[in-house]
Amino acid sequence: MTLDPRTRQKLFPEECLLRELAEQPRLSIGIPRENTELETRVGLTPEGVAIVVEEGHSVYIQREAGLPISYTDLQYSEAGAFLVDDAADVFSADIVLKIAPPTVEELHLMNEGSTIMSLLQINNLSKECIRLMMAKHLTAVAYDLIKDQQKAFPVVNSLSEIEGISAISVASELMTSEHGGKGLLLGGVAGIPPTEVVILGAGITSSAAAQTALAIGAEVKVFDYDINKLRQIKQHLGQHVFTSVIHPNVLFRALASADTVIGNLRYINESERFMVSEELVKTMKKGAVIIDLSIDQGGCFETSQCMTIRQPWFEKHGVKHYCVPNISARVPRTTSMALSNIFAPILLKIGRSGSVKSAIAESTGFRNGVYVYEGMMVNRLIGNYYGIKSNDIGLLIAGF
Repeated sequence: MTLDPRTRQKLFPEECLLRELAEQPRLSIGIPRENTELETRVGLTPEGVAIVVEEGHSVYIQREAGLPISYTDLQYSEAGAFLVDDAADVFSADIVLKIAPPTVEELHLMNEGSTIMSLLQINNLSKECIRLMMAKHLTAVAYDLIKDQQKAFPVVNSLSEIEGISAISVASELMTSEHGGKGLLLGGVAGIPPTEVVILGAGITSSAAAQTALAIGAEVKVFDYDINKLRQIKQHLGQHVFTSVIHPNVLFRALASADTVIGNLRYINESERFMVSEELVKTMKKGAVIIDLSIDQGGCFETSQCMTIRQPWFEKHGVKHYCVPNISARVPRTTSMALSNIFAPILLKIGRSGSVKSAIAESTGFRNGVYVYEGMMVNRLIGNYYGIKSNDIGLLIAGF
């Protein structure tokens, strides 16, 4: 009789399990130190490293990678990671776990056929990088496109909640006179009309932003094309939030009176693009604030320009624009803990599959995150963005 592997693990003594584990293919995982001027988040916390190392995999982390968010080299070492000084030692791993998209210099350090995993951030990922990935036959996985068993996007959902709360915090800061704003308090106090917050999109980010804004007394209006999402946000937040499908006239009036507009419409997995025109931005009040949370996928305001945490905003037509693709990097330790909780199980699943290639073949959710597969572009929308012909990953997997 053949026993199920889980049953065998219950029956086998610990020594047998250790020997069985030793026979499984081991992964080497590299975690580089990011450009700390732009990005301080890390893919695995020491707790996440310990989980991965316990399964027999090797984690190489560049010294001081976690220092900006108060994770010391000693903590990583005690968790089982190998500390390295040279970035080349990290990028020579089977899987490189980054947060920001890789640079050309970083890609040159990678071995042919290895895997790079990072956030997509299209505005920070050059066509030259894509071409280099293809030339080196790399596999590239975007965290924000990975799906779970419920068809949801775990990384996007986790970051979305953080971004929604952070967006209200940013808007509150930019409206103060200390940051060049009109000196308004975001919210409402007795005897004074509340500030108006318009949110484009009705996803998790919008729900978190709306809930936070409502809690401090702001008037909140949420727009989306999807009536089901609007119904859900209404049921979750109650009658105090105004919801509407995107009608041009209704949206025009809302933008004209808004103190803050938060854009949160995603495009990589959608066929139609929504854009607030420059002419509409011109109708907004002087001193109003735009926060474009879709800037990492091209933005949803015609006036948006990709900025950085160090230089996060600019003014155009009298409206302040905050267009940072990694707004959750304002709270990097919280974000790193959230990401580590997702990445560690993903790495364990890859290890149990035996390789990244096997994991892609076995899991449609993980496969959804792949945009370059062994040197070939396999995401049509990303390929169209860069002007690169894409292939069907299903056919490629079947052909190998």
